Amino acid sequence: MRVRRPTGPPGRAARIRAATADPRLTVAAGRAAVLNQRELLLLARERSQSPLVSMRQFATTTPGKLIIICLLLVISCITFGWYSSYSLDHRTKLLQDTINSAEPIAESSQVLYSSLSIADAAANSSFISGGLAPQDLRDRYSTAIATAAQALVHSASGTIENPQTQSDLNVLAAQLPVYTGLVETARTNNRLANPVGSAYLGEASNLMQSVILPAAERVYEQRSAAISDTKNNFTRPLWGVYISVTLLLLALLATHRYVARRSRRLINIGLLVAIVAIVVSLLWVLIGGVLSVSSTSEAENSGARPLHDLTTIRNLTQQARSDETLALARLGDEGSLDSSYTQATSQINELLKAYHDNRSQTEGQDAVDNAISALTRWQNAHGQMVERSNVGDFVGAISWAVGDRPDGSAAAYSDVDEALTQGIAETRSAFRDDVNTARVVLGFAGTGVLVLGILAALATAVGFYPRIREYR
Repeated sequence: MRVRRPTGPPGRAARIRAATADPRLTVAAGRAAVLNQRELLLLARERSQSPLVSMRQFATTTPGKLIIICLLLVISCITFGWYSSYSLDHRTKLLQDTINSAEPIAESSQVLYSSLSIADAAANSSFISGGLAPQDLRDRYSTAIATAAQALVHSASGTIENPQTQSDLNVLAAQLPVYTGLVETARTNNRLANPVGSAYLGEASNLMQSVILPAAERVYEQRSAAISDTKNNFTRPLWGVYISVTLLLLALLATHRYVARRSRRLINIGLLVAIVAIVVSLLWVLIGGVLSVSSTSEAENSGARPLHDLTTIRNLTQQARSDETLALARLGDEGSLDSSYTQATSQINELLKAYHDNRSQTEGQDAVDNAISALTRWQNAHGQMVERSNVGDFVGAISWAVGDRPDGSAAAYSDVDEALTQGIAETRSAFRDDVNTARVVLGFAGTGVLVLGILAALATAVGFYPRIREYR
């Protein structure tokens, strides 16, 4: 009896036996298993990759490039605005400090020197007047000493970076009371007709000429250096600002062209606004810088330089007057003092003529012309004084030296000093006006450029945003 097998689908064992019996199916199954393993490994590696690698791969795509360019431009705009604002505000602050601090202190140092010289000349004039000195000479001496003391305090109020200047200020503070004490002792002995009075006066004048005035002159030279070097300090162009704004403008133009080609749109409003903001910044910085440099150059040529020249001339004038009056008080030494007077007035005459011939120095020309005329009258009066002194007419010599005659040395010297004081005031005013102009033209540039830089950064981000969204 035959047994019939079931004719349905083969079982699991049958399928295994069939697959094992066919070698081609075995190979295919093995290959599929290997491929699945490789895909799993690749998937695992991709998931375990560093974010930096993913970002590097994203940066090679178009949206990645746009995002990177946008970030760089935004950072550049903000950095440019901050750097330019800092540079412009720093220069503005230096100009303001020059007006508020450096120049007034330099002026006080000049007043200190001239007041000390005036006090010395007034003390000598009072002494040779004999007896009780005239009230105007005593007032002149007292005023000069008080002004010198006040100027000394102001001169010491600024920052002192030079040890020599600190030492000179200490010398002035210590020796000025000694000088006034010697002068008062000389006056007392002179009123009592004691011959020792001239010795005290000579000691006081020697202290003034050899110790006090040289220290005051060094203080003035150091203090005036801060304003005499204005041209070198403030006429250097702001190359860092100019270069940064130019590079930023070129980058924005190149970016606008790149975005237009990629997006096939000719105009990107955001980038155009950024370009306009940077162009305005460039024009603002250039125009303000040129005007500031021009004003500081004018301050140097028409203010600081002639101011220093006129101050030097006035200091020489005070020195000449001290030598002239002291020559009558120290009769044994009148030859050397007269020689010193002649040398000083010759130098004054040369400097005044050089200033007069330099027509580029428009400030103070009228004052210099008046000083030249008064100096000639002073030299003539001094010649009359020397002539009277040589023949033994000391009363006549004193009359020419310190008397109230209109053609005497005292009147001519006062006219020279008044003319020089007027010239110093004019050149000082010109210097301050020019420096203030240089400050004003840069006054709002720093804040304005910072605002424009931030505006350019925002406009750049706005311009890139729709272009980046197109790739989502």
